[in-house]
Amino acid sequence: MTDAAPASSSEALSEQELEQAFGGDLGAGPGAQPSATVAATPEAPAMGADRSAREGAPSWKEFSHGWELGIYRDPVLCGVFAGLVLGVLGVFVVLRRAVFVTAAVSQAAGLGVALAFLVELTWHVPVPPVGGALVLALTATAILSLRMQRMRLPSETLVGLIYLGASAGAILVGDRIAQDSHDIASILFGTAVLVRPLDLSLVFAAGLVTLAVIAVCYRGFLFAGFDPEGARVHRLPVRALDLLLWALVAIEVSVTTRAIGALPVFAFAVVPAMAALALVERVRWALVVAAVFGGLSGGLGYLFAFFFEFPVGASQATLALLFLLVCLPIARVLRGSAA
Repeated sequence: MTDAAPASSSEALSEQELEQAFGGDLGAGPGAQPSATVAATPEAPAMGADRSAREGAPSWKEFSHGWELGIYRDPVLCGVFAGLVLGVLGVFVVLRRAVFVTAAVSQAAGLGVALAFLVELTWHVPVPPVGGALVLALTATAILSLRMQRMRLPSETLVGLIYLGASAGAILVGDRIAQDSHDIASILFGTAVLVRPLDLSLVFAAGLVTLAVIAVCYRGFLFAGFDPEGARVHRLPVRALDLLLWALVAIEVSVTTRAIGALPVFAFAVVPAMAALALVERVRWALVVAAVFGGLSGGLGYLFAFFFEFPVGASQATLALLFLLVCLPIARVLRGSAA
């Protein structure tokens, strides 16, 4: 199934509205610099010179206008909710010391999206990009659940192999679909302007399901992660709980990777949880703090990218890292005062 154009896309907006929202240059995205051929009018030379220097600078007026048109609303809401859910899910990932599992799964999801494009272009078979991401993410999760003792290899080797294979595969597949290379780049590094309405709906649906399952299986996830042998003694299905958790990771990562990119997804699934666990000791409170940090990273990261004209995915990941860097010394002071 091919992606339909969003209701807030350029096709649904007038030329004047797009010029107001994007600063008069649609080719480079929001806040782009105006063309060098535009000169100041002779009627107001002093003011015209000042306007020509600042005309391309993003402003709150442009952002609010774009928000009303729906240009920026969906990406911001998507980033906030994806960061919130991945922050909560990341607490269990960090507690299991499986940080790079999320990186491997997100890269596998990116490869799945690239393969979906390739299949449609080569064999003219419409494949939903989210479907390709989900299949590859679940496949990676199933491989990571295998036991490597018989092969005398640590489980970390599988993580590295999947990450390497998925990264290389995405680059190779992207080289074969040159006409859609911009789509592959947005998948891997985050989209700068628009989030498709379908992607936003899927992010919210997958996120709500993930939060509901975590609320029901919270104690089981913790017990199986901290003390699997004790959980087995209490007749808890440790294997099933682990598979359920990693299935949630695969589903959430695959859906959000298609919407906002692999880089911010990996950051949201790891960094907010690290910051929260550094600040608070109780896991229940860590879930709340990680959700707040993840949501703020998604929303403020988009604003940072808009006003300073940076890539969105990298800006969101950087904001998450800044939260962690601020929390680490605070946590050190709190631990010292408690001692």
